Amino acid sequence: MVTNITSFGRSGLSDWLMQRVSAVVLAVYTVFMVAYLLLHPDLDYYTWSGLFNQTWMRIFSLLAFISIAAHAWIGLWTVTTDYLKSTLLRVGAQTLIILAIFVYLVWGIQILWGA
Repeated sequence: MVTNITSFGRSGLSDWLMQRVSAVVLAVYTVFMVAYLLLHPDLDYYTWSGLFNQTWMRIFSLLAFISIAAHAWIGLWTVTTDYLKSTLLRVGAQTLIILAIFVYLVWGIQILWGA
């Protein structure tokens, strides 16, 4: 059995499940946002701000942010594992990817829940 410490989950099954669950969350979020934009053709700042001032929308958006991070990590881990054969290059690329995902996640949370 091969163990890889850079994998997001503990097994291929958990990675597969996380990828599918995050895809469903992102699909639902996308459908909601498209429907909201179509149903509000005269959308202004106050309506948009009002939507994101609601706690349920912030939680829904946070769930979408976390789903993007998980989905991106699993997908990019798979690509780097498949195509970058040099261990040093692969670990370096994966480290940069983790750092970028973390920065974007924290930045998104700060925008969403900030003042």
